Amino acid sequence: MTHLLGLTGSIGMGKSATAQMFRDAGIPVWDADATVHELYANGGAAVAPIARFLPAAIVDGAVSRDVLKTVLAQDPKVLFQLEEVVHPLVATSRKKFIADHNDPLVVFDIPLLFETGADAWLDSVLVVSAPTDVQKSRVMARPGMTETQFEMICARQIPDAEKRDRADHIIETLTLDATALAVQNLIAKLKGQTDARDRT
Repeated sequence: MTHLLGLTGSIGMGKSATAQMFRDAGIPVWDADATVHELYANGGAAVAPIARFLPAAIVDGAVSRDVLKTVLAQDPKVLFQLEEVVHPLVATSRKKFIADHNDPLVVFDIPLLFETGADAWLDSVLVVSAPTDVQKSRVMARPGMTETQFEMICARQIPDAEKRDRADHIIETLTLDATALAVQNLIAKLKGQTDARDRT
């Protein structure tokens, strides 16, 4: 059997770095953001259906995220149409990934994991976390980031405290070495559980 582990965390909590640590350990990682990028790219499966109700969002044969942001700010209702197109395509990609990987452990990197109800089909959820001041300093160091943008992003995400309450596993991402060790320990634990289930 395969253990399906969800990986999530608020902005600036070290999720991308942690996902890479799983990859470096040979664990297959499905990336929700990368999947959406592929769907929006030239020739991507989301381009034609989005073009039907929002032709202005198609620039040089691809979906422009900048145009989408502008449209969504003016008319939030467009989000529902967008989700009707994108969510089934993302689900198809995810199911194919599961079918293609018969590994003891598979990780799903999903930024809005709890917000989209993904915890319902996962075996367990890992939340990466860091103190609020560390989170803010990491995010504000990003090029072009403003205080207002940071606050808007945080407002769309479930608070870190609630994520931690709902998590099966928590990794503090204060240092890379400590995070890497925690990832290795979790891999060993979950693979051990999978092996034990397979033997019974």
